[in-house]
Amino acid sequence: MHDVRLSKRMSHALRHAPWLYELELDEAGWTPVADLLVALEVSREQVGDVVVDSPKQRFELSGDRIRARYGHSVPGRIAGVPGTPPARLYHGTSATAADRILREGLLPMRRQYVHLSVTREMAESVGGRKGGRVRVLTVDTPAARAAGVEFLRGNEIVWLAAHVPATFLS
Repeated sequence: MHDVRLSKRMSHALRHAPWLYELELDEAGWTPVADLLVALEVSREQVGDVVVDSPKQRFELSGDRIRARYGHSVPGRIAGVPGTPPARLYHGTSATAADRILREGLLPMRRQYVHLSVTREMAESVGGRKGGRVRVLTVDTPAARAAGVEFLRGNEIVWLAAHVPATFLS
């Protein structure tokens, strides 16, 4: 069973305010698991369960290191891994924001990267959190890549970009 409370604490520590937990993130967002365990007063098994059970695959373990895969709001940009996304990605948002986005493009706002979903359904779910009527925008990734937009793999269901110009949105 997914421990939502621990997942939220891990997100806060690894994505938003590592300094509050006395954690140091390297340029790729990694920190020692042992440091996180001490900071959150939890066991490695509890953290491992969150990593494995998280439906959004927010965290990654590698040996004695852990990181949040995406969603960082810490100063400085966490390095991502470039890749070739599906031909279409989706972004769910409110109807009000959609009009602005279709004029200005997708911007990361308070995050380091724009988050893009691999399915329309997932984008609808994400957009539903913003309240009101949901609009799902489609990203033409081959055209965007040809124009120099770099896409980074967040995980199997989320892709990231620093900015997606309006030209590639519908």
